[in-house]
Amino acid sequence: MSVQNAYNAYKQNSVTTASPGELTLMLYNGCIKFIHQAKKAIEVKDIEARNKYVQKAQAILNELMSTLNMDIPISKEMFNLYDYMYHQLTQANINNDVAILDEVEGLVVEFRDTWKQVIQMNRQKQYTGNQV
Repeated sequence: MSVQNAYNAYKQNSVTTASPGELTLMLYNGCIKFIHQAKKAIEVKDIEARNKYVQKAQAILNELMSTLNMDIPISKEMFNLYDYMYHQLTQANINNDVAILDEVEGLVVEFRDTWKQVIQMNRQKQYTGNQV
């Protein structure tokens, strides 16, 4: 098995065995990665790559929006923030604007870091039986 095939098998296994919380964390990390790649593409004036990576980040935001439980009040607020980020990415793509990408990346990093804390608190509660 080649190294690339082994890596792809590992990635597939990571996704199929991840909890819903871990999958959300993977989505945030992927969004950050694609925004970072879009910024690099702008630096080297690669319009095609910039567009591809912005669209990948937008696809992740679409997935995050579609999985929200809208019966929970905070989901409506999260939806609005995801929607804002989605539209900001469109503006960044149209205007070749790294500053907008920085703004969106900062927001996604905040979501990701908060989500990490939630996962850690849930694990601690699960394994210790204590309320956190």
